[in-house]
Amino acid sequence: MPSLMSLISVAAGGAIGASIRFGVSLMLSPAGRFPLATLSVNVIGCFFAGVLGTWVMARASVSPQIQLFLITGILGGFTTFSAFSLETLGLAESGQWAWAIVNVLANMIGALLAVASGWWLARAFLI
Repeated sequence: MPSLMSLISVAAGGAIGASIRFGVSLMLSPAGRFPLATLSVNVIGCFFAGVLGTWVMARASVSPQIQLFLITGILGGFTTFSAFSLETLGLAESGQWAWAIVNVLANMIGALLAVASGWWLARAFLI
């Protein structure tokens, strides 16, 4: 059973991450039919997952509550895989198959490249 402090850490981080994600959505929503806001937060979130994940693994002194706050809370509230999935299905159901495929490829490739970039950056400069 998680401790009360662990739950508070995740909840506080989640509120911050979801708020930042909402702000990005407001800024990028007018971008047209393509779900650019979701792609952006997924790629940015994966980059920071690479940085923070690498940093946390290299630093045994990072408390579990800080890990939960940063990774599960902030990044979990910020990234939007469920939104990505619904938007992709919506594109496909409306007959926009090309955009649906572009969305899947851009999110998957962008996310993997972002995690790798964050990992590389953290290994080069943080540990």
